[in-house]
Amino acid sequence: MRVAAALLVLGCAGWAQFKSTVSLVVAPTTVTDSKGRYVDGLTPEELTLYDNNVPQAIQMDWMMYPISLVVVVQTSSNSGAVIDKLGGSGILFTQLLAADAGETAVISFSDRVTVHQEFTANAETVIHALGMLRKEGGRARMLDAMRQALAMLGERPAGRRRIILMIAERRDRSSAAQLPEVMERVQRLNATVYWLTYSPFLEPFTVKPKTAEDLKPEAERIKIRQCALCPAPDNTPVPPDLGPGGLIYGMAELFRLHQPDLSRLFTNTTGGRTLSFLKKNALEQAIQLVGEEVHRQYVLSFEAKGGEPGKFHAIRVAVKNRPDLQVKTREGYWALQ
Repeated sequence: MRVAAALLVLGCAGWAQFKSTVSLVVAPTTVTDSKGRYVDGLTPEELTLYDNNVPQAIQMDWMMYPISLVVVVQTSSNSGAVIDKLGGSGILFTQLLAADAGETAVISFSDRVTVHQEFTANAETVIHALGMLRKEGGRARMLDAMRQALAMLGERPAGRRRIILMIAERRDRSSAAQLPEVMERVQRLNATVYWLTYSPFLEPFTVKPKTAEDLKPEAERIKIRQCALCPAPDNTPVPPDLGPGGLIYGMAELFRLHQPDLSRLFTNTTGGRTLSFLKKNALEQAIQLVGEEVHRQYVLSFEAKGGEPGKFHAIRVAVKNRPDLQVKTREGYWALQ
């Protein structure tokens, strides 16, 4: 089902309330061959972008625009195993995804949204911010967190690519922000959303056994015993963290399956990608895949022709005379007043 149809099911009358015009639509486009290898070197003349099946005059940006990346991490009570896996991954965000001239910010969300690190190009600072994350609360205010990320991206200088990388479940818990409001903001900023998602039921079984020393704050942990009289690390085993669990929690999770899959809605609409992971190496591979895709895309743009406010415009891109190639771009955009 297309994203437009999914939002119509949710009752998207709110789209008609938009009051300003988006004239430029940016469509990050990935082209691969039958073996999944990236195809480079295509020219604008070889690509056709269709807006509701009508060919558009496009621009292709050859310049490598610097990236502003916001890493958004869910830290609710069922996310402990995921937070553990993020240790040491900061270098991947800064070097592989944000890359040269890029900048990375880190925020978390559960019962509230917290900015842990403003935009920085320093990998060590990002690694430290991720290492200090701790699970807290039982909610997952995804839309509130995305609204915060978009507010931060909106303050960055013009001429930067805006990317949000969510590391979270697929469905929201108790956000104050509304879906149409956040989707509108994503569209206005031409931000791209990538989503690394997981199963909160399976994740706890993929974590190595912990000791009491592991549970101490980072600054208080004893890595190596310094002398014979110095304190030794507390290697007392602790029970595994299985998350909230319980029958009531399980029933609530089943009910949440009827809520919209935000990971698909945002990634399909913005031209991003949803990847699932279970173990740490799969998480790191997913970050690498996102980095590869971001830096091998054709950044196409065109002037939106307006139309009826709230109407969804489907976008597709094709390579002329090359039906063997696979092309992925954003599914479309909504016409705004």
